[in-house]
Amino acid sequence: MAAWIWILIAIGALVVLGFVVFGARRNREKTQRREQAQELRQKADAHTRQAEERERVAQEQVQQAKEARQVAAEVGARADRVDPDSETPDDTA
Repeated sequence: MAAWIWILIAIGALVVLGFVVFGARRNREKTQRREQAQELRQKADAHTRQAEERERVAQEQVQQAKEARQVAAEVGARADRVDPDSETPDDTA
């Protein structure tokens, strides 16, 4: 066989080998990016769960504050009814 055929075969083999190496590297990079994305998703999910828990606690505290304010208003109203020195709209007339 002629030398130029061997050269073409060698060049073809090198091109094929280059494609294989390039494809393997690209697959490895894709795999790494997928793993990184999965980790980021897990972190995002954890942050979401934390935020939802904090919102739930905050809503409970808001509800407790509203109830405490209502109780305080009721106690204040009772104190106004009991206190002989408090002015009521009826006393001003």
